Amino acid sequence: MQWPDEDQEGLPVVFTRVDAQKGVVRVSTDVNVRFFTPTICARETIWKIGEYDDKLKQYFVVTGGVEGNPGRETVGNWFKIEKFESDYKVVYCPSVCKFCKVICKDVGIFITKDGVRLLALTDTPYKVMFKKTF
Repeated sequence: MQWPDEDQEGLPVVFTRVDAQKGVVRVSTDVNVRFFTPTICARETIWKIGEYDDKLKQYFVVTGGVEGNPGRETVGNWFKIEKFESDYKVVYCPSVCKFCKVICKDVGIFITKDGVRLLALTDTPYKVMFKKTF
Protein backbone atom coordinates (compact mmCIF):
# COMPACT_ATOMS: atom_id res chain seq x y z
CA MET A 1 0.00 0.00 0.00
CA GLN A 2 1.24 3.48 -0.76
CA TRP A 3 0.92 6.42 1.59
CA PRO A 4 -2.00 8.69 0.61
CA ASP A 5 0.30 11.74 0.74
CA GLU A 6 2.62 11.40 -2.25
CA ASP A 7 5.00 13.98 -0.77
CA GLN A 8 5.68 11.81 2.27
CA GLU A 9 8.96 9.90 2.23
CA GLY A 10 8.44 6.22 1.63
CA LEU A 11 9.88 3.26 3.44
CA PRO A 12 13.59 2.63 2.87
CA VAL A 13 14.46 -0.16 0.44
CA VAL A 14 17.62 -2.09 -0.32
CA PHE A 15 18.55 -3.20 -3.85
CA THR A 16 20.47 -6.42 -4.40
CA ARG A 17 22.06 -6.97 -7.80
CA VAL A 18 22.16 -10.29 -9.62
CA ASP A 19 25.89 -10.18 -9.03
CA ALA A 20 25.85 -9.25 -5.36
CA GLN A 21 29.66 -8.85 -5.42
CA LYS A 22 29.32 -5.58 -7.32
CA GLY A 23 28.15 -2.74 -5.10
CA VAL A 24 26.83 -0.14 -7.53
CA VAL A 25 23.29 -0.54 -8.82
CA ARG A 26 23.05 0.63 -12.41
CA VAL A 27 19.97 1.34 -14.48
CA SER A 28 18.60 -1.49 -16.61
CA THR A 29 20.10 -4.24 -14.44
CA ASP A 30 18.13 -6.88 -12.57
CA VAL A 31 17.74 -6.19 -8.86
CA ASN A 32 15.82 -7.58 -5.93
CA VAL A 33 14.01 -4.95 -3.91
CA ARG A 34 13.41 -5.40 -0.20
CA PHE A 35 12.12 -3.12 2.47
CA PHE A 36 14.87 -2.21 4.92
CA THR A 37 13.77 -3.46 8.32
CA PRO A 38 16.27 -3.03 11.13
CA THR A 39 14.46 -5.53 13.35
CA ILE A 40 14.70 -9.28 13.01
CA CYS A 41 10.95 -9.79 13.46
CA ALA A 42 10.01 -8.53 9.98
CA ARG A 43 9.72 -11.35 7.46
CA GLU A 44 8.99 -11.58 3.75
CA THR A 45 10.02 -8.09 2.75
CA ILE A 46 11.37 -8.89 -0.72
CA TRP A 47 9.21 -7.68 -3.58
CA LYS A 48 7.75 -10.05 -6.15
CA ILE A 49 4.94 -10.11 -8.67
CA GLY A 50 1.85 -11.73 -7.20
CA GLU A 51 -0.59 -14.01 -8.96
CA TYR A 52 -2.86 -12.38 -11.53
CA ASP A 53 -5.96 -10.97 -9.82
CA ASP A 54 -8.84 -12.05 -12.08
CA LYS A 55 -11.34 -9.85 -10.29
CA LEU A 56 -9.29 -6.66 -10.66
CA LYS A 57 -7.58 -7.77 -13.91
CA GLN A 58 -4.23 -6.80 -12.47
CA TYR A 59 -0.81 -8.03 -11.34
CA PHE A 60 0.25 -6.52 -8.02
CA VAL A 61 3.66 -6.12 -6.42
CA VAL A 62 3.61 -8.06 -3.16
CA THR A 63 6.18 -9.18 -0.62
CA GLY A 64 7.36 -12.73 -0.02
CA GLY A 65 9.97 -12.97 -2.76
CA VAL A 66 13.35 -14.64 -2.56
CA GLU A 67 16.60 -12.70 -2.61
CA GLY A 68 19.21 -13.85 -5.11
CA ASN A 69 19.14 -17.21 -6.89
CA PRO A 70 18.34 -15.80 -10.37
CA GLY A 71 16.49 -18.19 -12.65
CA ARG A 72 13.12 -19.55 -13.65
CA GLU A 73 11.96 -20.18 -10.08
CA THR A 74 12.64 -16.58 -9.01
CA VAL A 75 11.86 -14.65 -12.20
CA GLY A 76 9.00 -12.84 -10.44
CA ASN A 77 11.41 -11.36 -7.87
CA TRP A 78 13.52 -9.24 -10.23
CA PHE A 79 12.93 -5.60 -11.13
CA LYS A 80 14.90 -2.89 -12.91
CA ILE A 81 15.44 0.80 -12.31
CA GLU A 82 15.17 2.94 -15.42
CA LYS A 83 15.74 6.63 -16.01
CA PHE A 84 12.40 8.47 -16.29
CA GLU A 85 12.26 12.17 -17.05
CA SER A 86 14.52 13.82 -14.44
CA ASP A 87 14.10 10.96 -11.95
CA TYR A 88 13.59 7.20 -12.14
CA LYS A 89 10.96 4.50 -12.40
CA VAL A 90 10.84 0.84 -11.44
CA VAL A 91 9.94 -1.70 -14.09
CA TYR A 92 9.26 -5.39 -14.14
CA CYS A 93 11.08 -6.86 -17.12
CA PRO A 94 13.51 -9.44 -15.75
CA SER A 95 16.29 -10.87 -17.86
CA VAL A 96 17.55 -13.41 -15.29
CA CYS A 97 15.94 -16.27 -17.22
CA LYS A 98 16.83 -16.34 -20.90
CA PHE A 99 14.13 -18.85 -21.89
CA CYS A 100 11.28 -17.55 -19.69
CA LYS A 101 8.41 -15.60 -21.20
CA VAL A 102 7.86 -12.48 -19.12
CA ILE A 103 5.70 -9.43 -19.43
CA CYS A 104 7.39 -6.07 -19.32
CA LYS A 105 5.51 -3.31 -17.54
CA ASP A 106 6.09 -0.27 -15.44
CA VAL A 107 5.47 -0.43 -11.73
CA GLY A 108 2.79 2.12 -11.01
CA ILE A 109 -0.11 2.86 -8.71
CA PHE A 110 -3.44 1.03 -8.85
CA ILE A 111 -6.24 2.67 -6.86
CA THR A 112 -9.01 0.36 -5.62
CA LYS A 113 -12.67 1.41 -5.39
CA ASP A 114 -12.02 2.01 -1.67
CA GLY A 115 -9.22 4.46 -2.48
CA VAL A 116 -6.40 2.12 -1.41
CA ARG A 117 -3.25 2.72 -3.45
CA LEU A 118 -1.30 -0.41 -4.37
CA LEU A 119 1.83 -1.05 -6.42
CA ALA A 120 0.92 -2.84 -9.62
CA LEU A 121 2.11 -3.48 -13.14
CA THR A 122 0.70 -0.63 -15.20
CA ASP A 123 1.12 1.36 -18.39
CA THR A 124 1.72 4.50 -16.33
CA PRO A 125 5.01 4.55 -14.40
CA TYR A 126 5.28 5.95 -10.91
CA LYS A 127 8.16 8.40 -10.69
CA VAL A 128 10.57 7.65 -7.84
CA MET A 129 13.51 9.51 -6.36
CA PHE A 130 16.28 7.96 -4.35
CA LYS A 131 17.90 9.22 -1.20
CA LYS A 132 20.95 7.44 0.17
CA THR A 133 20.40 6.81 3.86
CA PHE A 134 23.47 4.82 4.89
